[in-house]
Amino acid sequence: FSCEWEKANFRFREPYSDLGYALEAEKGGTRALLMAVQAHIITYLLFTRNTECTDLERLCSVSRRVQGEALAAALAETLWAAGGGGRAVVCLITTALHIAPRGDYTADNFTERIQLFEFSEKAAAQEFIFDHISCFKGEGSHGVILFLYSLLFSRTLKR
Repeated sequence: FSCEWEKANFRFREPYSDLGYALEAEKGGTRALLMAVQAHIITYLLFTRNTECTDLERLCSVSRRVQGEALAAALAETLWAAGGGGRAVVCLITTALHIAPRGDYTADNFTERIQLFEFSEKAAAQEFIFDHISCFKGEGSHGVILFLYSLLFSRTLKR
């Protein structure tokens, strides 16, 4: 992965601002993936989240917690669709190595530490993602790469 991909995570604009619902997206390769997730975030905030606010208020009165809930819902929804509606796989980074480099494979100190968590219910996947939202949002978390790996494993390499 390029430096741009390694630095990419899911960062929202300032909570309770006019753009509190919006992800920050740098120019380049990660932007397309971020914008696909952004569409699901807006859908969640406008049509799924239960609130008394009007449509515009739903987007402008977003707290940091609601940002995390919206991101978790968007990621789970996308992974669930990639898994054909029957499974979702979430990849997280651990401290332990799960793969030993061999042959032509060059260690990147990232891929070797990925652990897979498989879910057969979308709600369980969403709750798990929300509980580990800092793994996707945190500075230096490689959140976009983790999501890309999660998409690949949810979809399966065969499909």
